[in-house]
Order: sequence, then structure tokens, then C-alpha cells
Amino acid sequence: MSESLKSKLAARREARGQAPLLPLKSISQTGKDGEITSDALGSSSSYDGKRTLQKTSIMEKRVHVLPKKTRRSESDELDDLLNTKSAKELESKRSLEEIDKLLGTPSIKEKNNAQKFKSNDGLKIFCDFETRRRCPDPDCQKIHFKKIIKPHTQEHLGDCSFLNNCFNHDSCKYVHYEIEKDSKEETSSVDDPESGSPVKPKVTSGMNEPQWINCDIRHMDLTTLGKYSVIMADPPWDIHMELPYGTMKDEEMRNLRIQDLSDDGLFFLWVTGRAMELGRELLRLWGYTWVDEITWVKINQLQRLIRTGRTGHWLNHGKEHCLVGIKGSPPNLNRGLDCDVLVAEVRDTSHKPDEIYGIIERLAPGTRKLELFGRMHNIQPNWVTVGNQLEGVHIHDEELVRSFRARYPDGHVRRPK
Repeated sequence: MSESLKSKLAARREARGQAPLLPLKSISQTGKDGEITSDALGSSSSYDGKRTLQKTSIMEKRVHVLPKKTRRSESDELDDLLNTKSAKELESKRSLEEIDKLLGTPSIKEKNNAQKFKSNDGLKIFCDFETRRRCPDPDCQKIHFKKIIKPHTQEHLGDCSFLNNCFNHDSCKYVHYEIEKDSKEETSSVDDPESGSPVKPKVTSGMNEPQWINCDIRHMDLTTLGKYSVIMADPPWDIHMELPYGTMKDEEMRNLRIQDLSDDGLFFLWVTGRAMELGRELLRLWGYTWVDEITWVKINQLQRLIRTGRTGHWLNHGKEHCLVGIKGSPPNLNRGLDCDVLVAEVRDTSHKPDEIYGIIERLAPGTRKLELFGRMHNIQPNWVTVGNQLEGVHIHDEELVRSFRARYPDGHVRRPK
């Protein structure tokens, strides 16, 4: 190795903080472990020279291995110094964590509002195994079903497609179900499908008693009702199918003066498949901007997805849509609390899920609410319900009573002559 190459190698090792190499002349020719001399380097063949250089390199590694602690480069030490947080940074991080914790802790007002929306402990969970016989847990406290076996029932045919909504219970040969008595007693707050009337909704503190007016909306002066922040309607759309109630033509819907019922607020409009575009047109006509949509996914008595519905010309409909419109700038809306998908059981024809009232109340709590085309199962606290299938007139709001009596002294809404 030339002197210039040796000096360059030594300078590079010194720059890296490595120990200098031992000179070749200090290695004896007759040393142990195959040590070789500098003379041997010069006199060996090219093959032997390569082997000798390899041995020398190995020996250098054995002699000059440095401790791990000294092999860390300056760049590694610099990185450690740069990544180490200063006292100021640590203090700032602690302050941010404390602020985040304070912001995440609900205030007394927020806790009180959450308490208003809390369930009255009337909810029970359905068992995934459906019947007590299939359930592996003998102490299961969930709701179970039991089969209804009549003389004409043929169990090998399986479950009825319509279950508790079957129109032919007395002759249907398929299997039907009912809730076990012990489960039913625990869930008395839920509508009983075997009873003729719905359970009256409970009125919690801070909410007004339900109000309703029996009338044909087509013939009523809607200005009599006053102004509302939330309106919901489930119109009897003409869907070209046989229905147990009268329907309204599209032009009759367009002629309704819904725009007189609100200056700022929300509108929830239930639509069928055929009326989707008509519903959006009506929202625009009544002064609302379509902003959202709630999808009701229908399930049956056994909490399974509906597969054989009674609606739909081409495919069985397993869902319904509720268009959401907004007018003006309604204040104090609680945005982002609920999802736009509602999964609930199918009941009577055109009987919408009660969960929609909870969604609306959480979105716009404490506001005046009006439901059009409602029936007795629709009456709710904080709501005024109007429809031609209600029982008489039941109103107690002073302003509404005064306005209604002034317009209809005998309490009956008649078709104008």
C-alpha cells in the first residue's frame, strides 16, 4: 500500500473517530494463526495476494473493534438533541392537555339537556336466538318470541312472510309468533299489536300535552294554526294501489298553502318511490330548500329485514324516505346528533316509526311542531296533529284556541261553498 493511500486512510479513520491501523511491519512472518510478513505480500501470486489482503482485513477488524458507545455518529447525537423537548414545550403540552380535558367535560347545562333526551327505561333488547327454546342461556333477560300453533298451522312450511301483519291469521298455514308473556309484561310501554289502541305517550317535564284537530286539510284555512318551527307530513299519495284510506291527487297537494305555516324552520316530508321528485318540487313550492334525507330501513316482527313487502311495482320495497327541507335560518338546531338511517319495525299501513319524533325533538328541542295527515297513533307531546282520522278536537294552547274558535265557531271544518 502506498504511503499516500495510507495517509488518506489514516486521515479518514481519524475524522471518524476510529483508532489508527497497526503498521504492517510490526506483523512478523512467523507469527501464530497464519500471520504473514510484508515480504510475503510482495512475493505471493495474485491469487495469494488477494487471500493475504482478506486475512489482513479480518485481523484489522479483530484488533480495532470499538465499543458500541463510541460508534454513535455525531448526526445521531444531534438528532437526539433536536428531538428532546425543552421545558417550555413540555409545559405547553401539559397546558393543552388540561384545556382539552376541560373542554371535553360536559357542563351542568349540557348534562341537564342530555337528561331530557334520556330514555324512560322502557327499552328492552330482543334475543338473537328469537325463541326461548333456541336460546342457550336459561337466565336470558332479553325479549323472546314463542310460536303460535293453531290446528291449521303446518310448521314444515316455515314462517309467514308478513308475521304479525298478516291479514289472514285465522286461515294462514304458516307459522306466526307472539312475545312471551313475561317479556310483554316488562315492555308494557311498547305498543301492543294485539290491542286496538296505542299506548298514550308519556309527557315529561318541560313538554306540552298533545293537541289535535280532526279536519280535512284540503278545506282548512291553515293560517288558523299559526306558525311552527317544525312541520312533518305523511301525505296519502296516490300510488295507484288499493289502500285502506283515501288518497290525494298531485294537484291537490300543490294547492295546499303550506307556506303560510312557517317563516323559519324545518320540514319533514315522507314520500313514496313515485313521489320522490314530486316531494322535492313541493318543498320548493312551499319555500323550503331540500337539504337532507332520512331512510327508514324496515324490519319485521322477528327483527329481520323485510323481504316481501306489500309495496313496489317492480321490486319489494324494504325502505321509505323522508325528505328534509329548511326555510330561512331556524335558531338553536342541534346538528350532528343523529344518523340519517332509521331501522325500525313495520306496523300498520302507513304507520311510521316513533323514533322519528325523537330525532326531530333532539334536532329542534322545545319548539312548536305540527304534523299534517296524522292519526291517533301520531299524537305526541309538544306536537299539534291535524288529520281526518283523529277523534274530535283537543287543543289547549290559548292562542290556537282563540284563532280556531274565531274561524270555526262550531268546531267543525267544512268544505267552502
